[in-house]
Amino acid sequence: MCQHEPHCPSGYASDREAARPVSSHPEQGWTLLCNGVVLFDDTGELLPDGRAVPPHRPTRTLLSPTA
Repeated sequence: MCQHEPHCPSGYASDREAARPVSSHPEQGWTLLCNGVVLFDDTGELLPDGRAVPPHRPTRTLLSPTA
């Protein structure tokens, strides 16, 4: 699907989010990447075969005060 040089990662690669956007709709909260992945603003994804990847936002780490 990708015509870029070098080619973007496939829709099933671990770095699939690095593919280039081909259509962006920030008002609706999603972006279509050239590898067929739909990336949502909440960090969830829809893979080319229709499988959903749940949001994977970084977790907060609370720092304890030092004495």
